[in-house]
Amino acid sequence: MKPPSGPEEARRQASDISVFASSCTLHGLGHVFGPGSLTPRRGLWAVAMLLSMAAFLYQVAERVRYYGEFHHETALDERESPQLTFPAITLCNINPLRRSRLTPNDLHWAGPTLLGLEPSEHAAFLRALGQPPTPPGFMPSPTFDMARLYARAGHTLEDMLLDCRYRGQPCGPENFTAIFTRMGQCYTFNSGTDGAELLTTPKGGTGNGLEVMLDVQQDEYLPVWKDTEETPFEVGIRVQIHSQEEPPTIDQLGFGAAPGYQIFVSCQQQQLSFLPPPWGDCNSASLDPDFEPEPSGPLGPPSPSPGPSPPYSLMGCRLACETRYVARKCGCRMMHMPGGAPVCTPQQYKDCANPTLDAMLRKDACVCPNPCAITRYAKELSMVRMPSRASARYLARKYNRSEAYIAENVLVLDIFFEALNYETVEQKKAYEVSELLGDIGGQMGLFIGASLLTILEILDYLCEVFLDRVLGYFWKRKRSQRNSSTNLLQEGLGSHGNQVPHLSLGPRPPTPPCAVTRTLSASHRTCYLVTRL
Repeated sequence: MKPPSGPEEARRQASDISVFASSCTLHGLGHVFGPGSLTPRRGLWAVAMLLSMAAFLYQVAERVRYYGEFHHETALDERESPQLTFPAITLCNINPLRRSRLTPNDLHWAGPTLLGLEPSEHAAFLRALGQPPTPPGFMPSPTFDMARLYARAGHTLEDMLLDCRYRGQPCGPENFTAIFTRMGQCYTFNSGTDGAELLTTPKGGTGNGLEVMLDVQQDEYLPVWKDTEETPFEVGIRVQIHSQEEPPTIDQLGFGAAPGYQIFVSCQQQQLSFLPPPWGDCNSASLDPDFEPEPSGPLGPPSPSPGPSPPYSLMGCRLACETRYVARKCGCRMMHMPGGAPVCTPQQYKDCANPTLDAMLRKDACVCPNPCAITRYAKELSMVRMPSRASARYLARKYNRSEAYIAENVLVLDIFFEALNYETVEQKKAYEVSELLGDIGGQMGLFIGASLLTILEILDYLCEVFLDRVLGYFWKRKRSQRNSSTNLLQEGLGSHGNQVPHLSLGPRPPTPPCAVTRTLSASHRTCYLVTRL
């Protein structure tokens, strides 16, 4: 047989390790698999290559492990803006109910819950309120709505708001939205509800924000009858500055403003961005405060609501979680809670809702991750006494009150941006995929002198080895079987041709009617027709 040549010889050379090593860009491979026998020099090169490969694989494993830990870093920056959206301002009078609006029916239903009154103490409490005693034959109403009580007997903004200006322009109660909180009925400025356009400001400093003059109405405060958890001892207004997406939790996060002072509140907007899993734990799912009758697991973030719902916020998640917990335990919700459950009665407030909510807050049963984007406001407060001696008489004459009443009940609240800049606190991925690939490429070049094209060369060599060693084996076996059959056929034809007689000039005998059959192999039978010339 002839030695292989052409494409077969080229393929065999391509699969030869010495040929590949001499042209591969992987450093040191040519010294290990070069021509010749094994020498100490070749052994040292092999050891060096193995050590370099081990170091490279160790570094790659470390980089992949570090990437799998999903580290993040926090970047703090300060940016300028031509204008800023003014925050929502929620105001609550510390006194939840006005004494002049309470009725014997209110005391019958809500007296034990809100004031700790026993039925026998109603007459004395009415005398303390300056109201007549309960008339004979009094019959309480069959039902009672706590939300209606606070809406009717709570302080109204029309009575408290003496003056209002935003950026020097007059404003009024129509610019506020009534909202229920755990402190009762409150009012939010620039809430953005019902599609209202959010107010912006193009300047910082006093005079470029909200300035309100409020009357706390101390003469309407309820007398302290007993020392209970809900009994307020202070006087003034609770204020919370928050974003429009976040429901107010003024009982926890509000600051106080006392009468007889003008309070200056300088704000700075802060925008916080957090990463979702696996780098962080933020969530952006919408809220669904409605509860499941029989939950299957521990309380957590509410499931997304199919309809329109407010954007996710940390306080909104906690409020929805509290709503579901109270509704599940008591079959009702508190008046400041969202959702479709009925509002609790005063007796349900006393027996179930308040104890359940307090116990839940102590256990911290709600699991609420941070939202992926938060807007909050840093505050700096300063205050001065008011009114001055020079202005007390003027204010008393303007609002038809005495100077003592102005000093004990009136306050001024001035809220503004310090400057038109805001802080950004942003979580970023500490290790990106591009950095991982860059580190792997750097380690590959440092330890083994390879690149991405070197990997392609190795893959190409392995493909050539597969074609030559594996597929080539089957091709050779098939070719040898084909050559064996051809040789046997030629041998049969040659041996039969030797038996044909020489030509003669005599008469041609008749051609025999049969053919000569010769068996070439065990599996092939060939019949040849021999014609005598």
